Amino acid sequence: MMSVTCSNLEFGRTRLDFAACGCSSNVSTNRVTARNFGKGQLKNVNWRAGARRFLGCRRVFSTKTPEAFLDGVAAGPPPALDLAEKEKGLPPMSDMFEVVSDDLLQLNKNLQSIVGSENPVLMSAAEQIFEAGGKRMRPALVFLASRATAEIAGLKDLTKEHRRLAEIIEMIHTASLIHDDVIDESDMRRGKETVHQLYGTRVAVLAGDFMFAQSSWYLANLENLEVIKLISQVIKDFASGEIKQASSLFDCDVHLDEYLIKSYYKTASLIAASTKGSSIFSGVDNAISEKMYQYGKNLGLSFQVVDDILDFTQSAEQLGKPAGSDLAKGNLTAPVIFALEKETKLRDIIDSEFCETGSLEEAIEIVKHSRGIDMARELAREMADLAVENLHCLPPSPFRLSLEQLVNYNLERIK
Repeated sequence: MMSVTCSNLEFGRTRLDFAACGCSSNVSTNRVTARNFGKGQLKNVNWRAGARRFLGCRRVFSTKTPEAFLDGVAAGPPPALDLAEKEKGLPPMSDMFEVVSDDLLQLNKNLQSIVGSENPVLMSAAEQIFEAGGKRMRPALVFLASRATAEIAGLKDLTKEHRRLAEIIEMIHTASLIHDDVIDESDMRRGKETVHQLYGTRVAVLAGDFMFAQSSWYLANLENLEVIKLISQVIKDFASGEIKQASSLFDCDVHLDEYLIKSYYKTASLIAASTKGSSIFSGVDNAISEKMYQYGKNLGLSFQVVDDILDFTQSAEQLGKPAGSDLAKGNLTAPVIFALEKETKLRDIIDSEFCETGSLEEAIEIVKHSRGIDMARELAREMADLAVENLHCLPPSPFRLSLEQLVNYNLERIK
């Protein structure tokens, strides 16, 4: 029976207390020496034992009105995620968000005032991302967590702060996607051309910067210091994640703890801040807010591991980008890290940075036929189990049920 071991990772609001994890299979005897990570401390803790505690541009201008693109309905072929859902027989993610559908409709209208309409280039850049098949998962999580915790606090409806937080989170996410595509030199996102591919790198960078700036201004106007610190840390985490990734490309000695920390920075940090910030504005006690933070963190990490598995198991059409694209760029994810424990040939190929014709395809096949994907699946399930457990702080409600269903939906993508 497979055994995945990893250390306890603790993510705090203003510091990250990380445990170095020599995450490994049961055949690995290597352990990672404790070390410091910035302000955080790393300690060896067994994953199983500590699991309960863990966790020049081409100008193209849009002819659409701001209202049209903010409706979130894209023309053309169905987004890549929709194709994957249909082929897997999964219910649409939107079904889980039905209980907050009115909130999401209001969000789409309110985003217009945040993006602003005075600059047609920025509007066109925003249109490209908003129409790229996004599911509004992060603002939906804000609404679900807000309504689930508002019931505890006795609130009859969401506050204006709840709604503004959802808009800010979507803006920050959109800005990060634009910058990610520039850094990764990605030509496609969810089956559509990326912003920098259409308008050039300069416009893409400025569009992302503008959205970060707009979201920060609205964040400051919330006048809640705890939430301001929480969300500001997320923007810092994005940069830290990119730096960590860039510094470990093609590094076959990268450990799973480093992968998880990078994944937290790039993905889980924003989701955790979304669910915790929602709870803070509901006025629930700190214990519940922290549980909601842990839920978001574990959900985010599980989603990232699943996405990294799908990079090897789905087609380019399903992914909306070439399969194995992370590996091609030297970004070693969970399936590869696990596969490297036994596949010495894989190490040799990655060390060569795929200099020989067909070597990338060979590396992908090695990963697909190794135990790496199965072990990554187990890791995703463990994260998911922790996320569901974190929700036990909430009373039964349609909103809590949707939060649980989202965790299960994520795992269904890799069955």
